[in-house]
Amino acid sequence: MTDSRKHDASAQGQPLVNLAGKCAVVVADFNHARIYAIDGSAGTSPEKVVAPDPRGVNHNIYHHHGNPAGGFDIDKPETLEYLKTLSHALVPADRILLLGHGGGKANFSHMLESYLEKHHRDVAARIVANVRADIDDLTDAEVVRIAETSFGISGPKRSFPPTR
Repeated sequence: MTDSRKHDASAQGQPLVNLAGKCAVVVADFNHARIYAIDGSAGTSPEKVVAPDPRGVNHNIYHHHGNPAGGFDIDKPETLEYLKTLSHALVPADRILLLGHGGGKANFSHMLESYLEKHHRDVAARIVANVRADIDDLTDAEVVRIAETSFGISGPKRSFPPTR
């Protein structure tokens, strides 16, 4: 399924990924997000959500035309649509882990958490942590392992004995 169809499915009331009874990990920045359903089974792959960018301004969050101070404008309709899409996807999750990079205004996971606290307190209450990480370099397996650790899910079975 392409990102635009996933985005349309969410707008029609259908969730992006089945998170019912599962823990969710959202690896998000201003341009795209990966949502993982973590339930202890192997082979977890993410659903991808791409932020709408009809004016082509999201490629550079440090300086937008008309915004000399830089930063990402949460009041733009496409930003609100992106936040609503992610919020809708997280409604059925039991627990939520947010992963983002950057600091301050450049950390989209903090913006998402603030949005959830303001507009979806029930969803925000299920956030267990908001972790700063180098999300561009994390593989799917690494994200799943971080999630398993954060959620207290037992680690993968190893075919060799531990060294300690």
